Parts: sequence; structure tokens; C-alpha cells
Amino acid sequence: MNGSNSSPPEPGRIAVRVKAGDQTRWGRWMPGLHALREYPLAWLRHDIVAGLVLTTMLVPVGIAYAQASGIPGIYGLYATIVPLIAYALFGPSRILVLGPDSSLVAVILAVVLPLSGGDPQRAVALAGMMAIVSGTVCILAGVARLGFITELLSKPIRYGYMNGIALTVLISQLPKLFGFSIETDGPLRNLWAIATAIMEGKTNGVTFMVGAATLAVILLLKGYKRLPTILIAVAGATIAVGVLDLAARANVSVLGTLPQGLPAFAIPWITTADVVPVLVGGCAVALISFADTSVLSRVYAARTRTYVDPNQEMVGLGIANLAAGFFQGFAVSSSSSRTPVAEAAGARTQVTGVVGALCVALLLLVAPNLLQHLPTSALAAVVIASAIGLIEISDLRRIYRMQRWEFWLSIACTIGVAVFGAIQGIGLAIVIAVIEFLWDGWRPYSAVLGRVEGIKGYHDIQRYPNVHLIPGLVLFRWDAPLFFANAELFQDRVLNALAASPTPVNWLVVTAEPVTSVDVTSADMLADLADTLQAAQIKLCIAEMKDPVKDKLKRFGLYARLGEEAFFPTINAAVSSYLMTYSMGGEEEDR
Repeated sequence: MNGSNSSPPEPGRIAVRVKAGDQTRWGRWMPGLHALREYPLAWLRHDIVAGLVLTTMLVPVGIAYAQASGIPGIYGLYATIVPLIAYALFGPSRILVLGPDSSLVAVILAVVLPLSGGDPQRAVALAGMMAIVSGTVCILAGVARLGFITELLSKPIRYGYMNGIALTVLISQLPKLFGFSIETDGPLRNLWAIATAIMEGKTNGVTFMVGAATLAVILLLKGYKRLPTILIAVAGATIAVGVLDLAARANVSVLGTLPQGLPAFAIPWITTADVVPVLVGGCAVALISFADTSVLSRVYAARTRTYVDPNQEMVGLGIANLAAGFFQGFAVSSSSSRTPVAEAAGARTQVTGVVGALCVALLLLVAPNLLQHLPTSALAAVVIASAIGLIEISDLRRIYRMQRWEFWLSIACTIGVAVFGAIQGIGLAIVIAVIEFLWDGWRPYSAVLGRVEGIKGYHDIQRYPNVHLIPGLVLFRWDAPLFFANAELFQDRVLNALAASPTPVNWLVVTAEPVTSVDVTSADMLADLADTLQAAQIKLCIAEMKDPVKDKLKRFGLYARLGEEAFFPTINAAVSSYLMTYSMGGEEEDR
């Protein structure tokens, strides 16, 4: 720690040194230790104040998300304390706040609820093992440098599954808000059961009023960034219930006394019958948590002018989840609501999170009775407010105007989560993402090119009706990599282009600049195509092929088979060679 009273270094100083200079094992895998060595004492006051402010959110939110996940509220605080300290050591982001998160609630609940059979300890074990699975997946992916993997999910698909998860979470909390319970059996069936219970008069009016008032305060004060909105709303509800003794007089459900003490190390044992759903759920949690964390981490890295390694981010998130799983917690993620609170309160480093974790631990040691009158409907309101914050509408409107098929992909993901449940819906989102990713490669655009008067280069004849074609020459462009899934389509389109030529064809020139890769299947197809064209006395040539792709053709033996003379550095060179070969005039100028 730097004891100098000089002014703090510029934001980014610590992270830049970690990236450029500190290549030791500890510096790489435990960036928090390196940051501590460079820590200026002038920042400590800011981090302590920010940590105290952050605590006002950590406690009610942790309890609320635990109960929403089907786990006793105390375990939400356990999942807050240890992961914050673990991430402070292993996480690369300076002020990112980790903890229980609304985006994971539906996934955890989908696994815990049907398997636990109402047994709280079994629910804790299942959720803890999901956190361990998620942490292991994240660590392995980070070590394997797969931090880019979540980028394969497009923005519309991320919006879709997050909107579906938000609706699922919101629906799951409505019974607590209205003061009754239902048998859960999927979001849509739950919604029908809730409507039936309301019509049958099962609502506890006082419970609903407390929860609705809490939700109203949170939503009304949401715009005031510096106010501890959730603390104000939850404290008000707790005081009202305690002073008026609503738990006894109106049967309002409350949290009760929390167990005193800190979380202990424990292995969350599960049965063999639980292994598959826990593995699937843990992998789903890993995907969602890292997708959210990577985006939020990049946002705050840009704001603080620091570098964040996405692979180390995955490792830090994984270790935080392992810590949660082994210390009686459940899966955690970054928080898009608590991180801005920490930033607004003046957080400089992860010391803010450590202070918050210590304050929560102090609460459990000194004052576990402080929250005994906290109404569960107020906790439901906290979760509902967070779920509403997850819903994305405005950007989907923009996507609808720009590209409607991507909008409908997003809606399909939302429906998939709402109809089939969180885990199945996420699986559907992944399948849709893969299909979307491959579709352009399976069915790419292709074009026959020609000259347009007054415009340099060669252009698509479908877009320029007055294009000039050179007799006997077909210039064919393929706008994608060549691989097994589109090889036959490439051949079909080439043959169609030859058949559509207004004059007998002598040369086919494939303008290959957009072709970024060739696999064995497509190379064999090119060899067969060359034989077919040779039988028809048509020469196959390739122009503008990138050197790495050309190297592949050399390894496959296709370069030697076609001959060096069949490859041209530019389209113009190929056209000039053709014109010289058939004595159709001098060199074609690239006008």
C-alpha cells in the first residue's frame, strides 16, 4: 500500500501496469494483490464511504434474491460476503460489485424448486452445487481463454432471454406480493394459478398494501441515483410492520430472526439423481452470469480508463462462485444496480466490496435480530423492481425498425423462456444463436460482376442493369467462407451463373476476397468443379484470395492442381490476362 499523501494516480494506472509490466504468476491470477501494493491511501476514505453506502443495498437485495431463488434469506447474505472478498482478490475490474442477482433467480429456482421437495437444507445444497458447477465452468473457460464465447449471443437474443427471465421472475414473486402461495408449474401455468387465487379472494390485503407501497417507493425514487432507494423502501416497510405488529394482527409474513454467525465451509452434497439437472443449471448460470459480467465490466473499464482481461474476468467470476458454493451460498453475478451505487458513492477499487462484505458480516455477528420484522412482500417488491429493470423494450423497437427478423428472434427467445422455463428457454436461445451465426455462412450472398460506366471496379450485375460484361468471362463473387455446409450451394450457383451467361464461357474467375477460409470438403468440391469446367473447356481461376487461405489450398494440393497461373492478385489482373489471352484488346484499366 502506498503511504504517500500525494494526489492519487490517474485512473488506469494500476490496471495498465498489471497488463504491461507484472507478468508474475500472482500478479496475473490475483490482480487484487497487485492493486493493493499500488493502493494510494488517499483512496481509502472514498472506498470506506462507498462500502458503507453499498451495504444498505447488499442486505435487503441479498435476502430478497435468496428467497426468490427458493432458498432461506440468510443464505443470500452468505452469498454476498465470501464472493465479494474472493472477487476482490481474483477479479480484474476495479469497482464491479458481485452478488446474488435477479438474472440468475429464475434459473436457480427452476432447478431448486422441483428437486428440493420443500426441504430448505436440500435447496441450499442444490443451489450451492450449481454455484460450484458454474464456477468450475467459468474458471476452465477463462484458463482456456474462451472469454469471447458470450459474444456469440447477439444483442436481440440476449434481450430475448433476459426479457423472458424477467417475466418469469416477476410472475414467481406475485404470490408473495399478494400474500398467498401456489403450486409452481411453469410461468404461464403460474400466471393462471395466480389469477385464479386472486379471483377466489385468497389475497391478504395488508400484505399486498405493504408490498405494493414498497414497490411504488422503489420505482418512484429510482431516478434519484444518490438516494439509497431500496433501503428507504425496505426500512419503511419493516418499521411499519414492526410498530403496528402486522405479523400478529394481519398475518403478514416476515423474515424473522436471522441465525447469528458467519458462513462456514461446507460441501453441498447432492444425490446422483440431481447431477444432470444441477450440471445443466450450473452451465446455464455460467453463461448468463458471464454474459452480464463481461458487458458490465467493459462498461466500467471504459469509464475508469482501465484494461480488463475478459479471460481473467471469467476466472474471477468463477472463483467467486466457487467460494459461494463452498461457503453456504449460491450462484452470483455482477450487479447492474449495486455497481452504479458503488460508483456514485465514490468507489475507487474493490476495497469498497470488501468493506461491504465486512459490514454484512458484522450485522450477522452483532445484530441478527435487526431485520426480524422485514415483510416478505417487501422483499418480493425488491425482486419485482429488479425484474422490471431487466426488461428491454426501447432498443427492441429500434431493432424492429432496422431488421424485423432479428426482432422476432428476440421475441421467440422470450416466449421460449416464458413457456418452457428458464433453463429450456436459455437452451433455445443458444440454439437460435448458433443457427443465426451459421445462417449467413450456409446461405451467403453471391454475385456475378461486371463493369459500370463511370464507376471504378467491378459491381453486381443485379444492382446495375447497364453493366458491361466481357464476352466469354464470368466474374463470380462469393461473400462467405467456403466450408462443408455451403460447398454444394457454391457449386450450384457457379453453374447457374455459367448457364446464365449471354455468351459461351471461356474463363470463370472466382473473386475470392470475401472468402476467409476453406475446409477439406469445399477444397474437394473446387477440385471436382475444376474437372467439370475443364471437360466443358472452361478455365477456373481465382483472384484476390488472401494468403492464409491460399496456404490452405497449397496444403490440400489444390493450388498445384489448378496451377500458379490460375491465381491472380487482383480482379483487374485476371481480366487483363483474359483479354490478352483472347486478343480482345489491351490491358483492362481499373477505371
